[in-house]
This record gives sequence, C-alpha cells and structure tokens, in this order.
Amino acid sequence: MTNAMMDTIIRNGTTVTPSGTLQADVAIKDGKIARVAPASDLEASRDIDATGLLVLPGGVDSHCHIEQISGAGLMNADTFETATRSAAFGGTTTVISFAAQHPGQRIRKVVDDYAALAGHGAMIDHAFHMIVADTGGGNLTDDIPAMIAQGHRSIKIFTTYDKVRQDDKSILDLLDVAKRDGALVCFHAENDGLIRNMTEKLLAAGQTEPKYHALSHPREAEIEAIDRMCRFAAFVDTRIMIFHVSTREGADIIRKAQAGGVQVSAETCPHYLFMTVDILEQENPARFMCSPPQRTADDQDALWEALADGTISCVTSDHAPYRMDESGKFAHGKDAPFNKIANGMPGLETRLPLMFDAMVSKNRGGLEAFVQLTATAPARHFGLANKGAIAEGFDADIAIWDPELRHTYGANDLKDNVGYNPFAGTSVKGLPTAVLSRGRLLVKDRALTGVKGGGEWQKMG
Repeated sequence: MTNAMMDTIIRNGTTVTPSGTLQADVAIKDGKIARVAPASDLEASRDIDATGLLVLPGGVDSHCHIEQISGAGLMNADTFETATRSAAFGGTTTVISFAAQHPGQRIRKVVDDYAALAGHGAMIDHAFHMIVADTGGGNLTDDIPAMIAQGHRSIKIFTTYDKVRQDDKSILDLLDVAKRDGALVCFHAENDGLIRNMTEKLLAAGQTEPKYHALSHPREAEIEAIDRMCRFAAFVDTRIMIFHVSTREGADIIRKAQAGGVQVSAETCPHYLFMTVDILEQENPARFMCSPPQRTADDQDALWEALADGTISCVTSDHAPYRMDESGKFAHGKDAPFNKIANGMPGLETRLPLMFDAMVSKNRGGLEAFVQLTATAPARHFGLANKGAIAEGFDADIAIWDPELRHTYGANDLKDNVGYNPFAGTSVKGLPTAVLSRGRLLVKDRALTGVKGGGEWQKMG
C-alpha cells in the first residue's frame, strides 16, 4: 500500500494475529486495520506506544441481556449505554444481545424496537439474537425469514420457562426455517418438567431459600435437554449452539455429537469456570443465582477440558443484570422464595480479565487460545466477518493489555448499573489499559472516553 497518512498507529506491541503472535505495529485508517507489520515506517495523526504491552482483538461477547424485559416482565438494570460502557472498560468491543419477543408480539417490531434502543445508547458495535416466544401470527412464516434475510441470523430458543419456552414441534419448525434460510439456532437447554417437578417438591417441603435454587435446576435437566437438542439438530441436519454449558455430562454429549457429525457448537461462562454451587451458601446468595446454576469442581475440570479440546469454543458472560433491590432481584420482596427471585449476574466487564488471568497469567491455555475463545470464535460462529481478529481489512477493534497490571475487585466497582460485583474479592493479573472500536478510543489509561450512540449494528453474514 502507499505511504498515506494513517489515523492511528499502535507501535512496538506484542500482537496476536490469525497467523500467530509477533512484534508488530498496527496501522489504522478510516476505522479499519490497514497494515500489521514490524517496525512500520508509516506516519499517523496519533501514535500509541505499546512497548511491553499486548495488542489483542477487542472481545466479542455473544451472550448478554441488555435493556431487556424478562419473561417475568422485569426490566434489566442496564441500558445499552451502561452495559456497553462496562463492556468497553473490560476490553469488549462487540456484543450480541437479545431482541426478546413475548407472546402475541411480532418479531419484526421487536427487533426494530431493540435496534432503536441500541442505536441511541450503545458505545460499541452490536448485533441481536431473536428470542422466539411465539411462532404464530405470521412470525414463523413471514417475520423470522425476513429478519434472517436482513442479517439477524441467530435465533434463541428456551426449552423451559412458562412464557418463552417452545415445545418440540415448534423447535423442529424453527430448525427447519433456520436450515432453509441460513440461521444459527441457540438453546437455553434445560428440561422443563424436571425443573417444575423439583421446584414443587422443594416449595412443598418449605425449602424456599435462595440456596435451594440449585436443587430446583438439577443437572439431569441440562443433560436431557442438551441430548435432545443435539438429536434434533442431527434429524434436521442444521447448525445449533448450546448456551452456558455447566455439566461434565453436557460437555460429553456435545463432544460425542460433534464426533458423529452433528453441527453443534457450545459456550460456557466464567461463573461456571470460577464458581461452584457452594457459593449459594454465602451471605446474600441471591446475587449469585443464575440458570443453569453453578455446579461442582469436577464439572469445572470438565469444562476446562472441553475448552482445551475445542468441544466448547466460546466463553461468554451471559450478562443478566438485576439490582439487589425491589427493582430487580427482590421485585417480589426480600423474603421471596427462590423461584420468585430474578436469575442472572453482571459479567460484561469481568469476563475478559477473569479469563486472561486464568489462561494467560496462570497459563491455563495461553494467549492465543484466550483470543480465540473470547473474540475470534464468537465472531466466526455468528458471521461477524470484520470482527474478532487483528488483520488487514478488519475493523480496528483493539484492546491493549498490560499483562502485569493487577486488580482486586471491590463490592461495587463495575461501570454498569447493577450495583454489585459478584466477583468481589477476586484478584486478577492483566487488564486492558486502552480500547479502540473501529479506531475510536473508548478507554485511555484505564479511563472511559467513549460516548453513547457511537456503536453500530453489525450484520451477521
């Protein structure tokens, strides 16, 4: 290329590219990566010195709930502005959140409404999964195919929860549409009957405290539903992804299905890798409630094994933010039974530092595997062609990490609107010090500089 003036050059950093890790300068022009080469002789309007630092792709978080009304009618704590500022501070430059349909709604309008919210507030780039709660009224025949054609090529299905779950026939119908039109179907895979059965037994026995939430979502619920969805994918011969895998058996089912040619991929989340079920014995356990619940140390080992061998190819946050008050977790009162307490935890900001600390600082996988699991693979699975890698022609979404910088999380030190940090007390080594989205500086010297509305919707290819 010519020696045109660049907008920004990141110099002297250790850069992870699709071809490996190298000492290289990264030149940025018009929001794109223009050149990746050692000791660039180009000039730029802005130089960033990354000596001693790591130059990595911005994270892609392909599972987060933002400004979303839950199936129970409860609004998340975060707007697109507060969620994406938190994401950016943690090194994430692209999010895929949910356009959540409720029964009786048209998917087309649901997607348009969420797109308007994100367009107004999001600091970083974004795409949407379509949560399908109602296939009637033209949704299956008209709206969903139209949205897929526009580039919303991800469908989310729940196999449990009263207002959103789909029965087997509807799931197969959606898989047929996805195969025909080229979409990926993602599953919250838990058996509804097992959860209902256990919940009724626990409540009848007076076991209503938050700690009993885990027993109400037995591991058998995940195991059965993952197995069934893999069999459905094989029957239809189409692509699926299993969200938030939490059990050894679930990972084993996916591994065997993949070996048998089933087009199934999977993700897990930091709360399954770094928390076990005994966390629900701590003070104020509602802050740790999520579905599926945390499991055992043996399950953690199995999940790390699955990450290492590629069975599980993404690590996402499942950011599901509810405040610890009547607007969120305790909408039904401080003494509400576990089945009336909102499920979910914040995680957009902590996902990458927790994984960096484990995989890079503690050498549980290494730098290139960290980039693959948290940026490259999520972008690839969801067809975000210009995201997830530092390479010429890609969007200049870059996080510059100081691998020696240490931080211990506090009780309420995140940049979101949730009011608590479920990883309070956890220490990490390695943090992003600067973050760029399409060449725009969002974080500089660990301070936010981004503005709301600067993010753009990304078409899934």
